[in-house]
Amino acid sequence: MVEQLSFKIAEVEGPLDLILQLISKHKLNIYDIEITKLLEQYIAYMEEVQSQELEIASEFLEMASRLVYIKSVSLLPKHEELEEQLKRELTGQLIEYTLCRQVAGLLKNRYVGDELFYRTMQPVPKEAQYERHHKPQILLEAYLSAVGKKKLPENPQKAFEPIMARRVVSVNSRIVIIMKMLYKQRRAPFLSLFEQSSDRADIVATFLAVLELVKNKRVMIEDDGKTVSLL
Repeated sequence: MVEQLSFKIAEVEGPLDLILQLISKHKLNIYDIEITKLLEQYIAYMEEVQSQELEIASEFLEMASRLVYIKSVSLLPKHEELEEQLKRELTGQLIEYTLCRQVAGLLKNRYVGDELFYRTMQPVPKEAQYERHHKPQILLEAYLSAVGKKKLPENPQKAFEPIMARRVVSVNSRIVIIMKMLYKQRRAPFLSLFEQSSDRADIVATFLAVLELVKNKRVMIEDDGKTVSLL
């Protein structure tokens, strides 16, 4: 005989809420739910709803079919893994729903509603004169933070002369040099490609040239990583 349900229907917010109430009422283990007992209580609730001539929401019917499916799987031989998976999914949803309800309760307790009064934004009168006073050291630190500690040069053009004076090395020019070398001897030590490099710009351009040739499958770096050969 199924135990007569004593809770009010209006207090049930959904199928997960109903299942949590059934688990609490009948002291079921949420981590190892007795599907048969839970299904009996769930069906009893739906019958009570029908007896009061209330409409059963589709979500309750969907959960009922889900519980019936889990029970039917448990009756089939060699389906223990599927049954455990279905029960874990249901348990996970119940735990997640419980946490959401707890958070909602905390937010509800913090809600003060009409108890707070916010003053509408008021226009701030504009003052043409800055009336605050600061120590000279604070003003100096603010200035240095804004423009930097170094003074700007009297002739800004001189600041760019070191950059403008640097020689620009074309990657394509280094590709031509590397290919000429490899056409003569087919193979060459990797470091030998940089022997004619006189500065950092030459080294960078040569390295990029090697990467471009490898990418286009015109040369290859052999397994030892120290030799470049022509394809």
